[in-house]
Amino acid sequence: MTAPNQHRVADEEVAETPVGEMIGNISNDLSQLFRQEVELAKAELKQEAAKAGKAGGMLGGAAFAAYLAVVLLSFALVFALDAVMPAGWAALIVAVLWGVIGGVLYVNGKNKLKTVDPMPRRTVDTLKEDAQWLKNPTG
Repeated sequence: MTAPNQHRVADEEVAETPVGEMIGNISNDLSQLFRQEVELAKAELKQEAAKAGKAGGMLGGAAFAAYLAVVLLSFALVFALDAVMPAGWAALIVAVLWGVIGGVLYVNGKNKLKTVDPMPRRTVDTLKEDAQWLKNPTG
């Protein structure tokens, strides 16, 4: 059979296919497409959740490290400054220093969280393409 004959046979099969069966096939195809889009959205959201978890872990680690540093180094610095000034002033200076460090850690963690994108962009793009195709399947 040559290629033109194959096309003619396929055209005849399509012409003989009942409308109900064609609608059923379209429905099945749309259902499968929807399931694939949902799976893509799940994959994207999982990836973004992992990024958010890492950022949260970094913030938690930074807070714990800052706490330990404040406790241990504050005592050492207060005792060192106590040699040249009253202990109250030494403790105030140390507290301000660790407040600045904590602020820097907070800003860095907050900026990391801004890179997390909760919108499944690829899924949205493919849904737009699917909707466009449904409006104009031949073009």
